[in-house]
Amino acid sequence: MSVTNSAVVQIGARDEPRYFTLAEARDLFPVVRRITEQSYRELQPVKRQLENLLSSDPLTKKVELQYEAVVKSWVSKLERLGLVIKGLWLVDFDTGDGYLCWKYPELRIGYFHDYSCSFSGRRKLEDVIEELLPDWA
Repeated sequence: MSVTNSAVVQIGARDEPRYFTLAEARDLFPVVRRITEQSYRELQPVKRQLENLLSSDPLTKKVELQYEAVVKSWVSKLERLGLVIKGLWLVDFDTGDGYLCWKYPELRIGYFHDYSCSFSGRRKLEDVIEELLPDWA
């Protein structure tokens, strides 16, 4: 796995909190995007197969387990990098003040929301930085 010169990929226990500066999150982002894109592509044929099965089909349970395995693997990989998973393909980088928020297939980390808000309350990162001048920026 290649990472930019300044990036250090931290692999840790899932229960260890990790706080990111904007620069650290941006350095790690290519790895996060690559892992997510691979998992997304791996899940697409499983998803199509599941959509085409009747709930009574005996294959349904097997395909559901495949779907679950892909998602759990993605979650595990990103949690080990210190990220917070908020939904399918929705990743937060904890800053200590709130979250730098990214959802696949966005091309960059472009949003922020504080701890009391969810995805629907996220704001453009540039606006937050201009308004609050946070330490993590």
